[in-house]
Amino acid sequence: MPELANDIRVNSWAQLQDELFEDAWNGDLGRFRSRYAFRGLSDSAYRLETTLMRLGGPYQSLERHLLRNFKKYARSNVVEQDSVWHWLAVAQHYGLPTRLLDWTYSPYVALHFATANIERFATDGVIWAVNYLHTHQLLPRHLMEKLEEEGANVFTVEMLSATLTSLQEFSAPGQQNFALFFEPPSIDDRITNQYALFSVMPDPVQALDSWLAGHPGLWRRIIIPAPLKWEIRDKLDQANISERVLFPGLDGLSSWLKRQYSPKQELGRLTPARVA
Repeated sequence: MPELANDIRVNSWAQLQDELFEDAWNGDLGRFRSRYAFRGLSDSAYRLETTLMRLGGPYQSLERHLLRNFKKYARSNVVEQDSVWHWLAVAQHYGLPTRLLDWTYSPYVALHFATANIERFATDGVIWAVNYLHTHQLLPRHLMEKLEEEGANVFTVEMLSATLTSLQEFSAPGQQNFALFFEPPSIDDRITNQYALFSVMPDPVQALDSWLAGHPGLWRRIIIPAPLKWEIRDKLDQANISERVLFPGLDGLSSWLKRQYSPKQELGRLTPARVA
């Protein structure tokens, strides 16, 4: 993906902090309360494509089969209620290809995902920041009314379940495409620690970045130059933003230790990791 008009290339850790918290001040509350959802990618060329899109082929026709079989074989106690939105959230969490896209309220969690893969440290990373409050002002009227009724800025699965009972209803033909953000149920500590939320669109074949291109006032991209990644990574680890916290359990611990003790690639040489 070429650099875009809303791209901001940072050159230092200090500049990165300013950009991550840009527009966070809420004058009505007198508090710093960001209205942005963040997504970190290890390569700035990566698009905002769902795991369903990455299946390839006629993936849009496979969606209902994937979800039907997931529901059939999954244990019934993994969802709070038999709602398509609960099932989608659980399926996405456990790795099923869906039309959902992962986001976080935390700019530092997004920064972790932009710098976790040391095999991509020779490539610029990126943080997408999308204003979900302004994005929801483009929703169909009945969905905006649900947010207003609840006094909320983002949907929950319960709110969606009470408003949209099926994906067919959500993806009704003839309507303009839109983006919607909702919070998953707190299935486990991973969702809680990652401060997670999802985006979803009625049209499963349109990538979110292509839709956002027509709405430049909703988003920005913070480009992280490759030479800055090691500094960011080390400072995040010192701040305890790592797999050990974001993926509680032995798999997260192992991923964190593997990266901690991996040698640093620098100017064609390997620098041994320092033993803790």
